[in-house]
Order: sequence, then C-alpha cells, then structure tokens
Amino acid sequence: MKVIALIVQSINGRITKGSDEKVYQWTSGEDKEHLKKMTSKASLIVMGSTTYEAFKKYIQLSPNTLRMVMTSQPEKYKDDIVIGQLEFVNKSPKELVEKYEKKGYKELLLLGGSKIYSSFLEAGLLNELLITIEPVLFGTGTPFIESHKHVSLKLVSIEKLNDKGTLLLKYSVYPS
Repeated sequence: MKVIALIVQSINGRITKGSDEKVYQWTSGEDKEHLKKMTSKASLIVMGSTTYEAFKKYIQLSPNTLRMVMTSQPEKYKDDIVIGQLEFVNKSPKELVEKYEKKGYKELLLLGGSKIYSSFLEAGLLNELLITIEPVLFGTGTPFIESHKHVSLKLVSIEKLNDKGTLLLKYSVYPS
C-alpha cells in the first residue's frame, strides 16, 4: 500500500502556531484547495485524534471514503462513529496498513499530526510526502516530525501555489 503524508507547515517546520492547533486559520486558500482535492479523491484517510478534533466540524463524510482516526481511546469517540466512513482505532501503523491492504485499499492518505507522521515514519511505511510550505515563521509550535530516524528523500516536484510564495513540494521516500 502506498502511504502519502499530506503536510502543511511554516518555513521553520511548524505544523501549529504555538499551541493553537487550528491550522486552517493560517494556511493559504491554495493549500485548502489542495487539501480538498487530495481528500476528495482518497478512499482511505488516516489522522490522529488531535487532528480530528481540530478539523471535526469541517469533515464531510462520504460513503466513498473511510476516515480512520488513530487514538489510544477509541471508546471516547463511540458517538462519532459512522461505520465505513468514520472509525476510531487503537492500532499500530503496521497493523493498520496490513488490515486495509488485505481489504483491497491501494493508497492511504495520512493527514497528521506530528505523532502520526512520526509513527508511520518510524515503521518505515511512508512512501511519499506532499509538503505545503507557507511563507510564515512561528517562534513556537509543533514540529512536523518528532522522529529521530534518518530518512533519505528525493525531490520529485516543486510548485509555486501563489504570489506570496506558498510552495508545494513532492518528495518520494527512499527505502531504508
């Protein structure tokens, strides 16, 4: 299964502005369009519970897309479950990929946050990174990755999204 991490960050690598996890407040319209495009064509989307909480009111469920929220407390979200569209699991990245690969899924879109990106990276499961870099600097905030694992990447493409300098970088991950 191909695992694609979809990331938006500041120039200095922060995915949150300080402790404010409302990413949509500082990202460009072009990044929002990119997110919408990627999520609308995905059949399997995985995110952590913090990302889910931040975007909960913006998520539009569809019978064509399964959204999985990785959490250590899936029972906390029992009232949010929509079978086949929004589910909550306490599984490792490897278990998740194996389970859904067996069900015929070919691609997994990873939406974050930092702990989720790091856990898939540590497990050697990331194949591609799509990183939107917004032209802002944050003194504090959550880094996009918390892993200490060394990973080699190959730049596949760069696209300038707007006149402010928002960039979309596409990297492939070299197998370790």
